[in-house]
Amino acid sequence: MQRLTTAEARKKDAREKIELGGLIVKAGMRYEKRALLLGLLIEAKTRIKADEAERSRLIAIGAEAFGNDSE
Repeated sequence: MQRLTTAEARKKDAREKIELGGLIVKAGMRYEKRALLLGLLIEAKTRIKADEAERSRLIAIGAEAFGNDSE
């Protein structure tokens, strides 16, 4: 039973990583260097922790991008 649980956890983890990679593609950044992408994410993490208005602004941008899925 433990083995099945481990397999399910690994499958869930893999699925989550695939979905997160899809966000990079959706943002049009598929061919950017990994170091740049990681730097952007680290910087964004710092910004949203320090500034609730910036967090809200970025959420709005992301929500709009998800709303434009037909494009």
